[in-house]
Amino acid sequence: MRLTLIAAAVSLAISTAACQKTVEDNAADTAANNLAMNDTMMDDSMANDMNTNGMAMAPALASDFVATIAASDMFEIASGKLAQSMATKEECKKFGTMLVADHGKSTADLKTAAAAATPPVTLPTGLPAELQAKLDALKAAKGAEFDKLFIEQQKDGHKKALEALKSYASGGDVASLKAFATKGAPVVQAHLDELNAMKM
Repeated sequence: MRLTLIAAAVSLAISTAACQKTVEDNAADTAANNLAMNDTMMDDSMANDMNTNGMAMAPALASDFVATIAASDMFEIASGKLAQSMATKEECKKFGTMLVADHGKSTADLKTAAAAATPPVTLPTGLPAELQAKLDALKAAKGAEFDKLFIEQQKDGHKKALEALKSYASGGDVASLKAFATKGAPVVQAHLDELNAMKM
């Protein structure tokens, strides 16, 4: 009788341990599955954030697009005039002259296209703080330092303007501004090609 009770106790202990092991395994599996699901959700969330941020970089609304390009033109004209008088390299002086002419025409064309929108879009009259700071830094530069900073700023500015023009040309919301963007993109691309050929 005693042996029977001992055997029963041992059997019960083994069964309890097996059940406990099964519960632990199931808990471990559940935790692993939850972790995998969280990772997937985080990856999806990050991808959505990246897509949203990417779209935000290139303005799609007429008012945003006009403000971006108008500010770019104002900066290019102002820095072009500085290059005409302050640059030491002849190619920078010539490029400055071209900036004043081409971006002056761009501004005139932009005003026409913006006026044709319904409702009309008004161009800003002053530089945003970021571009004003860049212009102030350029004014303070001298000699070869001016030439180097001028080329760097122009490359950065033309890349951003080209991105905005291409984006609006393909997905803008106003026909007259889309036509302006389509026409203006090759001009900005030509400027950028010339800048990339310059030696710092």
